[in-house]
Amino acid sequence: MRSAFKLTQKRTSVVVAATAAALCIALSLPSFAAEKSKPVTVTNGSEPVLCAEKDNITLTFREPTVRKFRIEAAHPVYLATVQRDNWKADWTNCDFGPEPPKPANAPPPKPPQRVTIYEEPFQWVVGWRFDHFWRPATATFQVGDRVEKGLHLIQLWQIRPNGGEEVLVMYPQDGYWRARPLGPKGRDLTAFGSSFLIGPVEVDGRPLVKLKNIAFDPKKRRFTLQFAKGGSATVSLAEVSANRTALNVEFDKPISATPFTALRSMYVTDFNNDVARVAARIRGKKGWQEDTIMAFKGGQVTSLWAGRTSPSQHNTSSPDMVFKDFR
Repeated sequence: MRSAFKLTQKRTSVVVAATAAALCIALSLPSFAAEKSKPVTVTNGSEPVLCAEKDNITLTFREPTVRKFRIEAAHPVYLATVQRDNWKADWTNCDFGPEPPKPANAPPPKPPQRVTIYEEPFQWVVGWRFDHFWRPATATFQVGDRVEKGLHLIQLWQIRPNGGEEVLVMYPQDGYWRARPLGPKGRDLTAFGSSFLIGPVEVDGRPLVKLKNIAFDPKKRRFTLQFAKGGSATVSLAEVSANRTALNVEFDKPISATPFTALRSMYVTDFNNDVARVAARIRGKKGWQEDTIMAFKGGQVTSLWAGRTSPSQHNTSSPDMVFKDFR
């Protein structure tokens, strides 16, 4: 369910390019202001797997009084050194069981249907319908007076020199999101990687958020989420740049019965993952607490970074994720 829609010059040119790229990446690191964030309980529900296409990493965030927080996607610190960026899926050691038998008279599968929902020179919104999806297509998507039913994927594109860039995707039927910063100047686009959930997180086969309707205001660059069991949230694009993509989230009321957000990702080995390490500011600790993603024990966290410090063979350029500013 991954949504990935996909230097040699003279020696002096290489040195200049590498220096510029390094400066760009240095500027893209996530920033953490003076600590004013409310502690939230982070639980690590991750489990080991051998299949790189299975989301085995789950960090959930719970606090019954939080109404606002921020999610950022920032380039990994090693991006300037990447010369081979791998986006391909890795199905090694993946066994999802036998496919259910198809009736003899079953019609052939339908090709994906693409529909442009909103378009202007700066940005455009594209929806996709697939022949099969793991959940019923009940949530609707809306821009202005236009309402689309049965969409399985929403893409937000933004103009960039010599083309466009897909900066944010979301899946209306299970509430999954992915974000990435704009590609640094002078290099190709980067990959999507880890996913996140916004809203009351429950488990129905796997973690998800059940939505009733998603409305997008292109002028304010803001999504309004209506949850299936009541309540709402706004998700505003606070920044989309070559430094980071930042989303400000605000609920109409706190979510007390379930986690209010979650990180979903994959880890097989230290060289085959979308997230490998965690750094967290934990209540009562003087400094950042750092650990591998599988060993991280969670706790009362005020800011959390989840990402990589060395290249992975899987989605090599995909961003690190930051959860912070809980209010």
